[in-house]
Amino acid sequence: MTTPAAAEPIRPKVVVVAMFEAGADSGDRPGEFQYWVEREKLTQVLPFPQGFRDLRTNAEGSVLGVVTGVGTAKSAATIMALGLDPRFDLSKSYWLVAGIAGIDPADGPLGSAVWAEWVVDGDLGHEIDAREIPAGWTTGYIPLRKKEPYQLPADRSEGEAYRLQPGFVEWAYQLTKDVKLGDTEPMQKRRALYTGFPQAQRPPVVMRGDTLSAMTYWHGKHLNRWANDWVKYFSDGAGNYVTTAMEDTGTLQSLTFLDRAKRVDVKRVLVLRTASNFDMQPAGGDAAESLSGEKLGPGYSAYLPSLEAAHRVGSVVIHELVRDWSKYESTLPAAK
Repeated sequence: MTTPAAAEPIRPKVVVVAMFEAGADSGDRPGEFQYWVEREKLTQVLPFPQGFRDLRTNAEGSVLGVVTGVGTAKSAATIMALGLDPRFDLSKSYWLVAGIAGIDPADGPLGSAVWAEWVVDGDLGHEIDAREIPAGWTTGYIPLRKKEPYQLPADRSEGEAYRLQPGFVEWAYQLTKDVKLGDTEPMQKRRALYTGFPQAQRPPVVMRGDTLSAMTYWHGKHLNRWANDWVKYFSDGAGNYVTTAMEDTGTLQSLTFLDRAKRVDVKRVLVLRTASNFDMQPAGGDAAESLSGEKLGPGYSAYLPSLEAAHRVGSVVIHELVRDWSKYESTLPAAK
């Protein structure tokens, strides 16, 4: 009696990582996954009960799509489950995390696409209620195992921050920096409120800037200041906070562990966040009103444009990696 041969593993060239989908994978109001499914023809559904949502690939298996679920806990669990799935050989796969985010109006406008080099965690730490912080402190958030905010040296040993490959990030930026992004009347009206923020009042652009991941959806000028200081602290002054999201440090933590196990190559990771909303109120505005007006009212003024930007910019990178796979299979791209 012969033993059936083991199935040949699927070897995706690129894994697209989305964080949420609003409804079905196609045909209704889109979330972060739908444009990838429809436009990259991810027609093959692969059951994935150990993760957040079923996987999808295109017919030839060169592009694999995964939805992690919202927050670092779900993203870490889903990416670990995918990395250990015996159906796949991901050892040479590239990873593109592509999702929407809030943006610092001091750095950029709505609808922009932002490539990150530093991915910083906003949850690991200690906290004192703002009503009880000592005089002279700017925040009640204290780094883990420290006695006061921003006490040196910064410690990244628990996954407080990850630095992606600078040359690879720059390559992606150079490849996409001239991609034209959509602008709309609601975006124009929203950014016009941000007087005193010249970067916010531009049309959307492709840019570089670092991202902060936190399970709590925060908003307001005081937390914006904290985010800027927190990212600068954990990047040893090299990083510049631009976007805020929720999942990316969970994804990077699992990919780091999987890299140790030789299941993936964590150097082959890109993070692209696109701006669906500003992370704080306009000058003279109220943080609570700003939060409810964008999130709980009619919806983000740049929600659909930011989803469009994620695919429009991210797909340029994916298509280049797949097109010239004979080179990129063994050689990590880097800016010249």
